[in-house]
Amino acid sequence: MTASLRQWVKTCRSELTASYELICESLRGSDQDYTQGPMNRAIVLLAIPMVLEMTMESTFAIVDIFFVSKLGADAIAILGITEAVITLLYAVAIGLSMAVTALVARRIGEHNPEGAAIVAGQSLWVGVLLSLIIGVGGAIYAEDILRLMGASSNAIADHTGYTAIMFGGCGSILLLFLLNGVFRGAGDASIAMRVLWFANGINIVLDPCLIFGLGPFPELGLAGAAIATTIGRSCGVLLQFYYLFSGNTRVRMSLSHLIPRFDEMLHLVHVSIGGIAQFFIATSSWVLLMKIVASYGSVAIAGYTIAIRILDFIILPAWGLSNTAATLGGQNLGAAQPERAEQFVWRVASYNFVFLMSVGIVLIVIPGPIISFFTQQPDIIAHAVSCLRWLSFGLGLFAIGLVLNQAFNGAGDTMTPQKINFIAFWLVQLPLAYWLALRVVHGPDGVFMAIFAGESLMTLVAFAIFRRGRWKLVQV
Repeated sequence: MTASLRQWVKTCRSELTASYELICESLRGSDQDYTQGPMNRAIVLLAIPMVLEMTMESTFAIVDIFFVSKLGADAIAILGITEAVITLLYAVAIGLSMAVTALVARRIGEHNPEGAAIVAGQSLWVGVLLSLIIGVGGAIYAEDILRLMGASSNAIADHTGYTAIMFGGCGSILLLFLLNGVFRGAGDASIAMRVLWFANGINIVLDPCLIFGLGPFPELGLAGAAIATTIGRSCGVLLQFYYLFSGNTRVRMSLSHLIPRFDEMLHLVHVSIGGIAQFFIATSSWVLLMKIVASYGSVAIAGYTIAIRILDFIILPAWGLSNTAATLGGQNLGAAQPERAEQFVWRVASYNFVFLMSVGIVLIVIPGPIISFFTQQPDIIAHAVSCLRWLSFGLGLFAIGLVLNQAFNGAGDTMTPQKINFIAFWLVQLPLAYWLALRVVHGPDGVFMAIFAGESLMTLVAFAIFRRGRWKLVQV
């Protein structure tokens, strides 16, 4: 072996060792100052646990539907209806967690951990108060909610308990989102990841035991799924409390931080309004698009659903990566380094673009074999292929828009993404989908084209606003 070859092997081995150690550090978590040091290292340290966290979040729903599907159509219908209604709660939870992430990131960037702990303490009060209002009302009126949503009488008679338990345990949903927002804002992304691993693990174990009555457990049917999910999430919240009060995280809470501060609570709610509205606008848009697709029958719905599920799975890591822009941008703005914050955003956007654009090319070229893994019916495959291709054309632009909107949120400017979503989705995408699908194309392809147009417009508008730089001046 020549000297140059030995040197090359030594260099490769050194780089592999360094990469391995960096990955281990990101999973283990460490006290890092993200306002200094190499940017790529900071992105990797945050991105890996954030991507895994987002994957774990989706696993809750997958585990439930896997076991519940064995209980029959009525059980699946009640689960679907309940989840559709609870999406409104998710809008509140995600909006509040965006605000918490932005405020905590800014305080950590200002080297003000006491201020970050105060934000965390007050977010708990907001979560508890909302849980009481939503949880008690939802549990009491569960049957009326199901009837209003069109559930059958037999399904309501057999499975109302599921809806009542899910609403009654909504506090675990709110607090899980809010406190993981604290960890993400502080840069403790590995803790947020561990919490969801722990909560999801308990859910996976308890789900079949409580649904089917395995071993010493009672057979509770669909209600058992609600109990398993609520217990899993509640255990995750207890683990979050342990981390926050143990003194081993960047945000270290004590009982003094739980003293109600109504001005801080109101400020948190004010910052979160834009985030809540963002999610409401996006969710309602997708619901209405589904209604247009549904006018072309079950085959069109099936193809659309399969394509969206494939894209959701692919977008999860991109969403996790975009969350790093919120944390790194917010912390560096707090440290009075707006130019470094902007550099982080563009670097994350470039990585996201390369990833989603690469995946998009694959989906455009060979969508058929991927979709055939889920169904063998030619007519369903045809609709799914068309949807996957149209939406994949816009994945590169969508990757950038995803990061830019999260950068606005991380800066505390949650109103700008709300306005962008309103223009792109409500003013353009929905009317265009109706016109194309029902007047021009006369088929679901019109909806797919409108989604591509709306998502692309969202990115272009976000890009123009981001370049102006006003987000750097937001005070939170």
